Amino acid sequence: MHIVLYQPEIPENTGNIGRTCVALGAKLWLVRPLGFRLTDRHLRRAGLDYWPHLQWEAVDDWQSLLRQLPGGCYWFFTKTAAVDYTAVSLRPDDVLVFGSESQGLPRRLLAENPDRCLRIPLDPKARSLNLAVSVAVAAYELRRQNR
Repeated sequence: MHIVLYQPEIPENTGNIGRTCVALGAKLWLVRPLGFRLTDRHLRRAGLDYWPHLQWEAVDDWQSLLRQLPGGCYWFFTKTAAVDYTAVSLRPDDVLVFGSESQGLPRRLLAENPDRCLRIPLDPKARSLNLAVSVAVAAYELRRQNR
């Protein structure tokens, strides 16, 4: 399983997502630019002592990621998608892609992949979920489907 954070901004979220990746045996990919330094103490604090066990890699841009992970089945998480994340069959080697906390994923990526866009349903009173929560919801659904 691969978790991709496209230009994440908040180190605490990335640290928590790193912990989730360790728990699932998933690899975390970070697409630059990042809103923090990889040495940020908040990133390390949120990741606690799990960070040394995390498989992770930072890449300079989207094209670099595609070169590193060719041929994978990419799923793009966005609140604007029409299809719920539970309505598709997820495979263990799928790539789950999440956008930044303030901007989400670029419209270009969503427009290029309309059949690969998924949403986590929300009550209309909520604008969005926290990024770390969204990753956990989706990643554990992938795990559930492949148990």
